[in-house]
Amino acid sequence: MNKYFAIDLFSGCGGLSQGLRSAGFEVVAAFDSDADSITTYTLNHPNTKVFEGDIRDVDTAEIMKLLRGKPLHFLAGCPPCQGFSSMRRLNKKRCKRDSRNNLVLEYLRFVRDLKPLTIMMENVPGLVNYSLFKKVFTELQRLGYNPKFQPVKIQEYGVPQRRKRLVLVGSLLGDLDIAKPTGETITVREVIGHLESTRKTKDPVHRIVKVHTPEIMKRIRATPKNGGSRADVPEFELDCHKDSKVGFRDVYGRMRWDAHSPTITGGCLNPSKGRFLHPEKNRAISAREAALLQSFPRTYKFPADISKSSIALLIGNALPPKFSHIQSTNVMDHLKEMLKASG
Repeated sequence: MNKYFAIDLFSGCGGLSQGLRSAGFEVVAAFDSDADSITTYTLNHPNTKVFEGDIRDVDTAEIMKLLRGKPLHFLAGCPPCQGFSSMRRLNKKRCKRDSRNNLVLEYLRFVRDLKPLTIMMENVPGLVNYSLFKKVFTELQRLGYNPKFQPVKIQEYGVPQRRKRLVLVGSLLGDLDIAKPTGETITVREVIGHLESTRKTKDPVHRIVKVHTPEIMKRIRATPKNGGSRADVPEFELDCHKDSKVGFRDVYGRMRWDAHSPTITGGCLNPSKGRFLHPEKNRAISAREAALLQSFPRTYKFPADISKSSIALLIGNALPPKFSHIQSTNVMDHLKEMLKASG
């Protein structure tokens, strides 16, 4: 059986690699600079060589040695996007200055040096307004990848969450399109409605739930089940929310059972950061529920000795594995077809 080798740049806690592996790729190397991400990644992907540290310091010759003359079939990555997300840009067209923004050039360096047969870069839609993205796209064209990009809605790919992403793909072997939506719709109820109580569970990740003050608990109990919001409990309105210019209307809101969840962000365990209250229970969603809404398998491991906020960041910053699986399977099918045709 032929092996297909992939590399995961900016791997985070392993959402992209989870999808790569389930699509049939052997992930030979992964890269990240965050210690908690590396720990989580290693717990779940023990056979992948993980490089910890600033990717700008990595010598790609080391990676070439790791491949031992074998082709790199797929280079995939999600350069950190905080500088050009809509939240950071405060809904303005200009991207905020952020030292992480130039990491898209590191992605390009790896493409240039390793010459993978196919590529995928995933990010926030706001990336297209960034001058360095245009530079990278032009260079990928020059290198022969015939790159294509488009924004997509991940809920159209069977992920139970509203989230927009930008996907770029390219191939040296021929025309490669971005995977089309599957049309599968998965709701919050289907994903977390059957879970056991957070108090009775044997799953340590499901026991990770934010503890609130008595005052906040009164507000949570008063919020109507199945989609209620802070607008439904004006008696608990905070002064900072009374300003009509404040845009975060979903804080302290409940998810709806028979809809997609909101975007699972790095604040996903804290209802003051968004609509992260359980549809029915008087609590925020648990870390396991957040991970499931990101489409991680129930068995995915997270370290027991890191803070709730750190786990929330790991989960919220991840690429949903199911979305990665669909995009990676599309690339795998392309590789098999093209390599078979070439003999």
